[in-house]
Amino acid sequence: MRAGVIFDMDGVLIDSEGLQYKAYSKVLERYGVTVSVEEYAEHWIAAGRGPEYAVRTYGLPMAPDELRAIRSPVYHEILREEVTLMPGVTPALARLQPHFALAIATNSIRQDAAFVVEHFGLGEFFTAVVSREDYTRAKPEPDAFVTAAARLAVPPSACLVVEDAYKGVVAAHRAGAGVIAVPNEFTRGNDFSLAAVVLDSLDELSVELVHRLLGKP
Repeated sequence: MRAGVIFDMDGVLIDSEGLQYKAYSKVLERYGVTVSVEEYAEHWIAAGRGPEYAVRTYGLPMAPDELRAIRSPVYHEILREEVTLMPGVTPALARLQPHFALAIATNSIRQDAAFVVEHFGLGEFFTAVVSREDYTRAKPEPDAFVTAAARLAVPPSACLVVEDAYKGVVAAHRAGAGVIAVPNEFTRGNDFSLAAVVLDSLDELSVELVHRLLGKP
C-alpha cells in the first residue's frame, strides 16, 4: 500500500500568513481597529477563531462569518498580487512525489487553492486538492485530513501531514495521521508537542524521514 503525504497550503506551501494578516488589517481599519501581529498569530493562526475574537473583543457590528466574507475579496486581490512560495517547496515535492501519494488539505476556498496550484505549476505533484468547500468542519477538526486521505485512497494512519500551525497539528492528530511541523515566522511560538518532528524548513523534508516516521523500512 502506498503511503500519503498531505500538505497544508497557507504557511507551508505559500508564504501567505502575512498576506492574510494584511487583508484582515485592511478590513479592521474601517472600524478603527488595529490588531497586532501577536494577536493575529495567537487568535487567527494558532486557534483558528480570529473573527470570533475580533467581533467579541472590539465589539464589531457584525457576525464572525460576515467579517470573513468582507475579508475574502480583499485577500483574493492581495494573494494574486503578492503571493510567493515558501522556501524549498518545489524541490521537496519533486523528492516525495515518486514515492508517495501527495495531497493538499487547506482551510482556504477552492478558488484560492486552484489559483495557487495553477500559478506555481504544482498540479503535476498532487493527486488531490481538498479545499474548504470539500468538508464540513474547519481545522482544528480532522475533516480536511480525513477527506484528503480518502481521496488518496490511503488510511489516515498511513499518512503524514505537513503543517505550520497548532490548529492544523491538532486536526491531523485527531484524524489519526502523523504530523511534521514546519513553523514560519507567525507560528514559531505555537505548541507543536503533538508533532512527530519539527523542521526548520521544507529542505529537511526527505523521503527517508517520511519512511522513518511511518515505520517503513
